[in-house]
Amino acid sequence: MPTITLHPHRERPLLHGSARIFAASIASVSDPSAPPGTPVEVRAADGSPVGFGLWDPTSDLRVRLLSPTLSAPLDDASLRALVFGAVAARHHLHGSPSSWTDTTGWRMVFSEADGLSGVIADQFADVLSVQLSTAAWFPWWPVLREALRDATGTRLVCLQPAPNARPPLDLSALPADPPPSPLWFRESGCEFLASPADGQKTGFYLDQRENRRRVAAFARGRRVLSAYCYTGAFEVLSAAAGAASVTGWDASAPALDAARLHHERNRTPCPYTYETADVPTRLRLARDRGETWDLIILDPPRLASSRAAIPRALRAYKDINLLALKLLSPGGLLATFSCSGLVDAPTFRQAVGWAARDSGRNVRILSDFTQPDDHPRLPESPDCDYLKGLLLLAP
Repeated sequence: MPTITLHPHRERPLLHGSARIFAASIASVSDPSAPPGTPVEVRAADGSPVGFGLWDPTSDLRVRLLSPTLSAPLDDASLRALVFGAVAARHHLHGSPSSWTDTTGWRMVFSEADGLSGVIADQFADVLSVQLSTAAWFPWWPVLREALRDATGTRLVCLQPAPNARPPLDLSALPADPPPSPLWFRESGCEFLASPADGQKTGFYLDQRENRRRVAAFARGRRVLSAYCYTGAFEVLSAAAGAASVTGWDASAPALDAARLHHERNRTPCPYTYETADVPTRLRLARDRGETWDLIILDPPRLASSRAAIPRALRAYKDINLLALKLLSPGGLLATFSCSGLVDAPTFRQAVGWAARDSGRNVRILSDFTQPDDHPRLPESPDCDYLKGLLLLAP
């Protein structure tokens, strides 16, 4: 088994829960020609053991450290144990699929939080959609697939590689079920279409489930604007909760077609309007026109994909939040979010604070948002802690 030796002090984040080892942290590799998926032992510069992981020479993220409970390199049995443990935790929280009623979409495996860094598995009714974000997992896919099927009892297990994962072999040779289309599931009593074959992530953004429900609780009688609305889940739940009207903006015309389909499927009782638009540009046009809304939702895509991009992302967060605050009617509410993992909650709150100050309104924070309990976080590591948000009142 190859041994990875780190540069001095590079083990510290790993001892506090991080699972990601980049090439710059590695001092030496005993077998640099090892293929993707090879189990490796990771050691600190002084030779002390750090843990076991999987090797991926195709990525700058060279090693994915696995569960700290592993006392030996990953094998078929320990992989199955990790999968069954992750699924059992969800069933303990939310019941088994036979008891699901209002909601039938849940995350079953969440990467580092479940000791399986690089593996995401979302269940939609009786279909499991799996995304692998490192080539290290592809050689393990047959075992992983069967473990996921056995643990969840799903009818289909579909594979969707992440855009940055470069499979070391022909994916057509891997056993996988073709994803059905369309795939309907329920969230908070409403029905939505998941698209494991060609949608974002595993086919639907499950991480905003609880936040959509919480925001919808404020929608009754309000005119709602959802910017970066994607396929309309915020708007459908808001409409079902009694919104006076809903408006959605997104740059993707196919996503807006799906949003309209969701309204039709759920027979939402209020008027809805969708517009293909660049959101910052459209926010400025709304400001110039004097348009206003009573509840605005800002849920942009990830704006910081590297540390170098953080300053630009913070300027963008300030810009869109300032514009949104100017479009709120007196007593209006702004639900604003960030899914940029590199922008932590205090930094995001500071950017929103800059916008609040420049808006000239006496803005107050009513609540904080985060990710749901099927997207757990590690106490000391930021690897899985990415979604944050604020509910603001603007008198």
